[in-house]
Amino acid sequence: MNSDDGDLENQAELEEKTRLINQVLELQHTLEDLSARVDAVKEENLKLKSENQVLGQYIENLMSASSVFQTTDTRNKRTK
Repeated sequence: MNSDDGDLENQAELEEKTRLINQVLELQHTLEDLSARVDAVKEENLKLKSENQVLGQYIENLMSASSVFQTTDTRNKRTK
């Protein structure tokens, strides 16, 4: 094997290592982006859960205050 073959082999290895390093860096950036997105979605989910609890309590209060949603005993009304 002459020195030109060794140089070509070293050059090919260097290019492959460079390609792999670039791919790893790209995957790291993608992972960071996905992690940030997950955090944002979790935060939004907590906010929406809180809002849903408030709305649920508000609806319960409206229903309990309204006579339309009160339970009535129709048998007692008929017998009187």
